Amino acid sequence: MNNLMSFSCVSHNKPLLSVIVPTWNGAAGIRDLLCILSRQTVLLHELLIVDSSSEDETVAIAKEFGAEVVVIPHEEFDHGGTRSWISKKARGDILIFLTQDAVPASTDALAKLIEPLLSDETIAVTYGRQLPNCDATVLAAHLRSFNYPPQAGVRSFADRERFGFQTVFASNSFAAYRKTDLAEVGYFKSGLIFGEDTCAVGRLLMQGYKVAYVADAIVFHSHNYTCMQEFRRSFDIGVLHVTERWLLETYGRAEGRGWQYVKSGVSCLMNGGKKALLPIFFWRVILKLLGYKLGRNFQSLPQWLISFLSMHRSWWARSRDASVYRKQL
Repeated sequence: MNNLMSFSCVSHNKPLLSVIVPTWNGAAGIRDLLCILSRQTVLLHELLIVDSSSEDETVAIAKEFGAEVVVIPHEEFDHGGTRSWISKKARGDILIFLTQDAVPASTDALAKLIEPLLSDETIAVTYGRQLPNCDATVLAAHLRSFNYPPQAGVRSFADRERFGFQTVFASNSFAAYRKTDLAEVGYFKSGLIFGEDTCAVGRLLMQGYKVAYVADAIVFHSHNYTCMQEFRRSFDIGVLHVTERWLLETYGRAEGRGWQYVKSGVSCLMNGGKKALLPIFFWRVILKLLGYKLGRNFQSLPQWLISFLSMHRSWWARSRDASVYRKQL
């Protein structure tokens, strides 16, 4: 079977689309992603794979599908910097970002994702709905339904009074940006522990653009995190919020959203006949809160402990480590 994708290289009557996928050891599932991308109803101008020196067959599989593959050293991957670098290299007018484990649910998922960008020039970024994978736990599935409801919506800078920190929520696991607008804010910030999408959306809104949540553009994407993994992710969120203070200063504190999550989780388990899971749910909530609070105060912690508490441990080993931030904060 010929897996090669067809890419548009001539007509510019419609915006050119570049799909960008960072990868690392993704051979187990990336074929599913590339198969559905090859069947999309929109014509892709290019498929760019940025691989962090995978040790499996990721690169070979990507090349089977006609992707342009760029391999970088694993230790050089940066959530914002790598995406900015490949964005500047991309030739498309619209940049569509996916992660290697986010698989579109239909052949028109990309068409639906970019539609608001084509119909409203004030919208600079869109992101789609993420549904849980078939193996998702009850709690993992609830988190997806909480963050990605069935109702679509458009948010502007003025909506921060209504939605608070949720105003800047987006996910580069499945998102599209108008390249000229993204370039206007300097693409994605380098050196972040993660959250390059949140920071980019925050800056775009401040420039007068809008973000659209496209609920009918769907991918399957979820994680069955352990308790410790959830703690570490929350720790890193706390680190992001203290190192990028402007996010909270501009869009409000994140704790309100946390309480909404607790109420939603209790309701989900009670109404779904899963009361037995309430103790573990509350335990995870406590761990998330503790992780977040420790992350917000990471500059008071010893370096060896910080690395243990973080999900992105390699980030601390690079130049922007805790000792540097202690001097800056």
